[in-house]
Amino acid sequence: MDARELAVSAEYRVAIEEGDDWREAIEHAADVEGITSAWFTGTGTVNDADVWHYDPAAEEHRAVRFDEPLTVAVCVGGVGVDADGPFARPHAVLTRPSGQAVGGYLNAATAVEGTVHLRAFDEQVVDRPAVATDP
Repeated sequence: MDARELAVSAEYRVAIEEGDDWREAIEHAADVEGITSAWFTGTGTVNDADVWHYDPAAEEHRAVRFDEPLTVAVCVGGVGVDADGPFARPHAVLTRPSGQAVGGYLNAATAVEGTVHLRAFDEQVVDRPAVATDP
């Protein structure tokens, strides 16, 4: 376990605009602001979503595609950086008009609108570990 106090370097409000890819918008904001480590929460609406689930029996991720408007009831995750630049790991609960919820790792989603609150840290706390469950 790694429990420690973190120093917040800055906080940002990221407006995700119509047509933006949800995850890429978070990564772009991190890149523009020079953020190497952060935690985020967000809500909004998307037109479609590509959600990944980890299958431990098969030891692989499986994608489920939703081609329908969904509310992003909650989206949480972290931002880190590797040789390719900032990466985001968004996990979301998405709801249908019926109230039914779906969720998982939000690999891609076309935004209608959204707001993400990003809290950046002074030190690197989000790594890209070589763990089978990490998408």
